[in-house]
Amino acid sequence: MLSFIYKENVLMQTSCFAVKMFCSSSSHLIPAVVPSQRELHFWYVVPDEVKDTSLLKQYLNVLSPCEKENVLSMRGDYLQKRALLARTLARTTLAKYTNSLVSPSLLKFRKNTFGKPEVDWQCDKNWDPPPLHFNISHTSSLIACGVTVDVPIGIDVEEKQRKTKNNLSSLAKRYFTPDEVEYLHAISDPEIQRQEFIKLWTLKEAYVKALGRGFSAAPFKTFTIRFRSNSRSSFIMRGDSNSKCQASEIVVEPLDGSKHLTTNWKFTLFELANSHYAATCVQNNILEGEKVDAPILKVWKTLPLVKDEFVSETDSVRAIAGFT
Repeated sequence: MLSFIYKENVLMQTSCFAVKMFCSSSSHLIPAVVPSQRELHFWYVVPDEVKDTSLLKQYLNVLSPCEKENVLSMRGDYLQKRALLARTLARTTLAKYTNSLVSPSLLKFRKNTFGKPEVDWQCDKNWDPPPLHFNISHTSSLIACGVTVDVPIGIDVEEKQRKTKNNLSSLAKRYFTPDEVEYLHAISDPEIQRQEFIKLWTLKEAYVKALGRGFSAAPFKTFTIRFRSNSRSSFIMRGDSNSKCQASEIVVEPLDGSKHLTTNWKFTLFELANSHYAATCVQNNILEGEKVDAPILKVWKTLPLVKDEFVSETDSVRAIAGFT
C-alpha cells in the first residue's frame, strides 16, 4: 500500500517544491503552546484509526528523503505504516511549537553520541527556537511522543494485554534486580503479577531512554524502581491498577557500582486509552532539600494534520503513580 502511494507522490514533488508548498504538511497543523518548566506534553496516535490513503500520502510528504527511503525499505505494509506514523507524529508534534514558522517537513534531526535523536534547529537571526526535548515510543497499536522544555525526557508505552513468550519468572530474573524479582514472586495472582511486570518494564524503559546513553550503558538489572507513599516510606506497589491505594512518587535506586546512573528524575505512570500502560521520566533540576513537584502531564490524542483531542481530564488517562 505505502509503496504504491510513494510512486504517486513522486509525480507531485517537483510542483510542490517549485511553489514552495509542503503538500499540505502544515496547512492543518494546529499550533500548541510550548510546555512550561513543570509541564510534560504527551501526544499519541492509534495506527488502526489511520486508514485514509490520501492522508498517508500527506504523511510521506512530511518525511525527509532519507526517512522515506528507510520507511519504504521495510518489509510489509504493517511495518512501513508504523514507521511512517512514528516519524510523522514526531515532526508534526514538534512543529506545533514553532508557531507555524517551521513546517514539519523542514525539521532536521541529529543524534547524540549514543544515538538518541534530538532536534537540530537551523540558525535564524529573527527567531529563537524553543529548547524542546522529545522522545518516541510505539507498540503495534499505539504510537506516542513526549515533549518537554530544557530537560531530557524518556517515555515508554506497553500494551496492558502484552504476552511474554518466555516464563515470566525467568524474564524477571534475567532483567530485573533481586528486590524487583522478590516483589513479583510475592504476588500470587498470575494476572496481577503479569500487570506489575509490565509496569516495572515500562518505567525502566522510560528511565533508560531519558538517560540517553543507550541500553548497554544502563542494563535493567543495574537499578531498582521503587514506589514511595505520602509518608515517604519506600515500598513497591502491589495489586491491580484499580487499587485505591496508589503511590504518589516513583524513585530510581542505582545498585552499587553502577556507572552513569543518576537519581535526579521524576516519573509518572498511567493507563492510556484503557489499553496501555505509559511511563514518563524527566530530569529533575531541583536542588537537594528543595520541594520536588510532580510533573504536570497534559495528554492529547491526535490524528496528525487532521485533529487534536485533549484527553487529560477524560477516562482515556488514569493516573497510577507519580502524580500529586
